[in-house]
Amino acid sequence: MPDSKVAVIILNWNTRDMLERFLPGVIEKSAYPGVKVVVADNGSTDGSPGLIEERFPEVKLIRLNRNYGFAGGYNRVLKQTESPFSVLLNSDVIPGDNWLEPLIKCMEENPDTAACVPKIKDMNKPEWFEYAGAAGGFIDKWGYTFCRGRIFNVLEHDNGQYDQSGEIFWGSGAALMVRTALFNQSGGLDEEFFAHMEEIDWCWRMKNKGLKIRYCAESEVYHLGGGTLNAMSTHKTYLNFRNNLFMLHRNISPENFKKVMTIRLLLDGVAAIKFLFSGEFGNFRAVIKASRDYFKKAGSLTRERQYLQKNVKCYNHPEIYHRSVVFDFFLRKKRSFSDLHFRLPENP
Repeated sequence: MPDSKVAVIILNWNTRDMLERFLPGVIEKSAYPGVKVVVADNGSTDGSPGLIEERFPEVKLIRLNRNYGFAGGYNRVLKQTESPFSVLLNSDVIPGDNWLEPLIKCMEENPDTAACVPKIKDMNKPEWFEYAGAAGGFIDKWGYTFCRGRIFNVLEHDNGQYDQSGEIFWGSGAALMVRTALFNQSGGLDEEFFAHMEEIDWCWRMKNKGLKIRYCAESEVYHLGGGTLNAMSTHKTYLNFRNNLFMLHRNISPENFKKVMTIRLLLDGVAAIKFLFSGEFGNFRAVIKASRDYFKKAGSLTRERQYLQKNVKCYNHPEIYHRSVVFDFFLRKKRSFSDLHFRLPENP
């Protein structure tokens, strides 16, 4: 029998200061019967494990021998987790009051749901949505990701406009509750991604299997953001562009594959040129390297795609925006989710 219903798992890599600042709040807000707080350390060298042992003896510490990244770290830890539900929680997140009960209820009442997420708001501006996940994630027809409450770098004030819980396309790994057994049976997160978009890839795989991803508006967390790779990192640019191509190659429908991949590569070329003429030479090189490494991996990605196709039940998801969010945002000046011509079904 599992010793807890829910494992709240923080994957740490050299973020001792984050743990000192935010872990007490996680422990306090997660003081429910049947809830266990876990810190999984990805081979830190900043004394993080010692801090956990000395200051937080009530927290279970799992030591990994090196940095396996977001994907590899969580994969290894969830294999050691017996709790039916696991929450992947960033080290720079503080939960709101009563945050776990709505998530647990969502999972228990919807057995077809693979994962659910809370509302994610900005720790420094608590009335605003936060970049990482806001009120649930979506994707457009060319593979660009966005959220209710955040399109590209424009964030919305939370006026209760997204207080309706329901289906979304992807949930942020900043605070993602998953079914532990399903996560492990699915193979977990793709470790080729290392960091960024691996949770979106996993959600897409689950949706292609006929399962659902849900947003739970009754639960809130507050995210600082940029804890491991800040927004100005050229390595982050590289991972985002490369991993987006990996994700599309693996999951897009056969009838749309050639068209989507061709157009997306062209759009990435436009982004590279924009970086070049803006003097952002590091980001220019990052995009070029991302495309190069995608082509290097195309053969193995095709084999993975063929394997995944064996379990696909549905490629058509209403949570995929049928237009280009890039076009709508930059040319039509649509800055909020409610401005988009999104034909979402009514959520039960």
